[in-house]
Amino acid sequence: MMKIYRTQDKQLTRVDEIGEGCWVCLNSPDENEARLVASTLDIEPADLMAATDPEESARISLEDGYTLIIVDIPIKVPDSGEGIYTTIPLGIILTQELIITVCSVDTPVIGDFTACRVKGFSTRKKMRFVYQLLYRAASMYQQELRLIDRRRQAIEKNLSGDLKDSDLMELHGLESTLVYFATSLRANATVLDRLTRYKRLEQYPDDRELLDDVIVEIRQAIEMTSIYRDDIKGTRELFSSILDNRLNNAMKYLTSITLLMAVPTVISGLYGMNVRADGMPFANSTAGFAIVLGLTLALCILSAWVLHKKHML
Repeated sequence: MMKIYRTQDKQLTRVDEIGEGCWVCLNSPDENEARLVASTLDIEPADLMAATDPEESARISLEDGYTLIIVDIPIKVPDSGEGIYTTIPLGIILTQELIITVCSVDTPVIGDFTACRVKGFSTRKKMRFVYQLLYRAASMYQQELRLIDRRRQAIEKNLSGDLKDSDLMELHGLESTLVYFATSLRANATVLDRLTRYKRLEQYPDDRELLDDVIVEIRQAIEMTSIYRDDIKGTRELFSSILDNRLNNAMKYLTSITLLMAVPTVISGLYGMNVRADGMPFANSTAGFAIVLGLTLALCILSAWVLHKKHML
């Protein structure tokens, strides 16, 4: 879908034709829209559609007449649990007259600009627009990282109760999300570093403060990702330790029960042998069965007391 915007009198308005100072917003564009924009602005169709490839890596490329910038932004994985995210490419193309954004989905990063929720936004200030996009993407990373950490804490609280396989799977999903975030944030930081050093791109002194804010936000997001990965690793190790401890306790309990059951089994086995009755204690007594049963019970109680003292029962 293609939408064209232009800032007029500090208000973002939608227009019908591509012109100077416009912002061409392409969300999941089809081939006809891509050919139209590419032919109108003399842009390679492959560069225009590069951001629609989910495997495209973050990069910056200087071409004849335009600059291609691709960064990674976070997006929730459909039909997944809370805190499970991945990253997708967002393409930004800068020409002498206008700016183009390309994404395979309608992302909140772009939605904040179309809804006029970004202060000081103007389609005519192309580099400032780029920095604002990067700033919004870094802020979204931080929001999702906090959500991931809250979900980890919720899973950690369940460790004292019944442990479920779904908790382990969700913890693995959160850890995978942080791996994607760490890779994408480092790539975005590299793109930003190269972006600030290209003399071909027109920079304004007023944008320097915003640029510094973007750098700080991306570095903070990278640091948060590293910390939360360590936290999830610790939670996973704690999860494993608790499961091992519970398994050891269960095996100790079953072993104790086996030892207790061995006492009557041995006694009944001896009395069940095919030998003369004269050789077996209490065999000729009318109360022999009760006596043997009482001795067996006494031995079982003694064995249970010993196991209890050894903290095995």
